[in-house]
Amino acid sequence: MTADGGRLADELALARRLRLVATDIDGTIVARDRAVSERTLRAFRACGEAGVRVVFVTGRPPRWMAPVAQEAGLTGQAVCANGAVVYDLATRRVLRSHLLAPEVVCEVAARLRPVLPGVGLGVETVVGFRREPHYATRFDTGLEQRVGPLEELVADGPTVVKILAKRPGTSSDEMLRVAREALAGLVSVTHSNAADSLIEIMAPGVSKASTLAEVAAAEGVGPEGVVAFGDMPNDLEMLTWAGRGYAMADGHPAALAAADDVAPDCADDGVAQVVERLLSLRGR
Repeated sequence: MTADGGRLADELALARRLRLVATDIDGTIVARDRAVSERTLRAFRACGEAGVRVVFVTGRPPRWMAPVAQEAGLTGQAVCANGAVVYDLATRRVLRSHLLAPEVVCEVAARLRPVLPGVGLGVETVVGFRREPHYATRFDTGLEQRVGPLEELVADGPTVVKILAKRPGTSSDEMLRVAREALAGLVSVTHSNAADSLIEIMAPGVSKASTLAEVAAAEGVGPEGVVAFGDMPNDLEMLTWAGRGYAMADGHPAALAAADDVAPDCADDGVAQVVERLLSLRGR
């Protein structure tokens, strides 16, 4: 069998077992400052008609989900905050969450400050965002509840699902390297934007993959029935867990190294291109 023939046979097998498309949002189906393309929306509708569930798996907090879910016409569950939250898109309710205790938040700060001097911290809660004064925001975070010293931000025991740490002038990759060493055994650490000087911190063991596995299992789907798309380090576990993981061609080198395959660039509707091909093969 030729290489092309082997690839076609592999894609046919993948298409026939496909039950769920798991996709990151930003940098994967949404290019910077753009809406979801009409081609991608058509591909999602075609998935629904074929009985294939589309699940958003994103670093976004729940409060940022309504516009993109409405645009895409998706209901059901979404995985938010890098796996820390399962959110119902139809009812706009948090179904379950993996929380960080206030004492863990404070321990994270105590370990990070010596190795990342000047770092600013914010905490994403189930119902809003809180930050230290020197945590530099680039855009409207929405539902900003409080600004103050970290100890005050967690004094009332908020439902923290994610800590954000920002240190302008230091790359996200370098921050991730330093933080993983400093926080080993305490929490999970990742990042979703190489240019943002920002890392994201969740409860230990929490990732997009761990929570996607729960959502898929509830649908009776194992990893072999899942195709996943992503572009950044926070997608790595999902790309390796899924039966087939596609990194976007313009994605982070770590995502490209972890994935089974490569989808065209986000700006070229790479997810839609792959989904269209797989759906076209299902009837063969």
